[in-house]
Amino acid sequence: MPTFKPSPQMRRMQIIALLLLVASGIVNYLDRSALSIANIEVRQELGLSATVMGVLLSAFLMSYAFSQLPAGILVDRVGPRVLLGVGLVIWSVAQGAAGFVTSYAQFFAARIGLGIGESPQFPTGARVVSNWFHVKERGLPTGIFNSAPSIGTALAPPILTWLMLAYGWRIMFIVMGAVGLVVAIAWFVFYRDADQYGTDEDRDYIRSGDTARTSSPVGLKQWGRLFRCRTTWGMIIGNFGGGYLTWVYYAWLPGFLEIQHHMSIARTGIFAAIPPIFGIVGSLFGGYASDRLAAHGFTPLNSRKIPIICGLLGTAALTIATAYATSETAVMSYISLAYLLSGVASASIWAIVTAAAPPDYIASSGSIQNFGGYLGGTCSPIVTGIIVDVTGSFVLALLIGAGMAVMGALVYLLMVTNPISGAELEDQPGVTPHAVAG
Repeated sequence: MPTFKPSPQMRRMQIIALLLLVASGIVNYLDRSALSIANIEVRQELGLSATVMGVLLSAFLMSYAFSQLPAGILVDRVGPRVLLGVGLVIWSVAQGAAGFVTSYAQFFAARIGLGIGESPQFPTGARVVSNWFHVKERGLPTGIFNSAPSIGTALAPPILTWLMLAYGWRIMFIVMGAVGLVVAIAWFVFYRDADQYGTDEDRDYIRSGDTARTSSPVGLKQWGRLFRCRTTWGMIIGNFGGGYLTWVYYAWLPGFLEIQHHMSIARTGIFAAIPPIFGIVGSLFGGYASDRLAAHGFTPLNSRKIPIICGLLGTAALTIATAYATSETAVMSYISLAYLLSGVASASIWAIVTAAAPPDYIASSGSIQNFGGYLGGTCSPIVTGIIVDVTGSFVLALLIGAGMAVMGALVYLLMVTNPISGAELEDQPGVTPHAVAG
């Protein structure tokens, strides 16, 4: 890599971008965690079974998953600044509206709105990192912005539990909606897209080493060709497995501790905050490790893929141990380590997009991969709720989640083997996507 000294403008925006992505990501996960924290209280007030609550939890995940597809192409065409700013406003209004619901149907609609609004968050993060960092330096910044889910999930139990116990679950939703609007204002005021900031030398350096760009702006025709590529399907299916297990924990951890291990709501608010702290460490380590692998000669694709595979397999093994653990100490230890390895995998799952796709398709490819993860996440709370209602236990649900993660690791290993080149997405005769070539 050539020696290059970035301009002060470039360094300034790199820092601003990462700080704002982390801030918005924390609010993103606080908002989506709110219903998990209020699970028991909402079920009692609205008279919902565990199965119906699973459907309500999945309402967000379903809308989020399907909104990923248009969100990615819109980020690539319109730019991160506009899409994330608008998304912040939409999801914050939906979050605040949940504090005023009087029926299950209204709550379902609010969760759908939350999913639509939150959908640009992580495709935007992938595109921002691609726009502002060189391909061999994207692992750590991806790990930094990807630490936001773990930070938000760690903060959610103590903060949201306190708000709920002090003022009620409705005030909890309203307050979080207001916080999101403040972050939206900060994003619009301080962030600038790469084509509006920095120098030509900065942009030339950042783009060196990328896969070939396409010759035309992202359109529906070119976007659709992503689905002809084997690498795209490997990322969709692989992330389905990882997302399924992730949302067993994200959606049901407080309920698991309360139902399976008979913790009080107050104790759950403390104990459920511990594992995500390990997730923060895992995300940062995963990003750092993938950059180190790249620096030691691994291809950008393989340097991202190795932590994904190791992280998913390790998370699966620890989830099996969690299913059969009986003491609180063992349960919290296994879950905490599972969060750590899940963070390693998650950071690299987002980092792999910047190595697997052309630079003008980063958000599109990232959102398609995330679509797969959230399809898995949509299924997970529902299946878990049904299993808990039928068996009275989380054991089978955890074992199924572990199996899904193993499947995801194998798919990343066997299917995500080549980057997608810009030529594969253009109208050029004789170019065969990897899906067809095998």
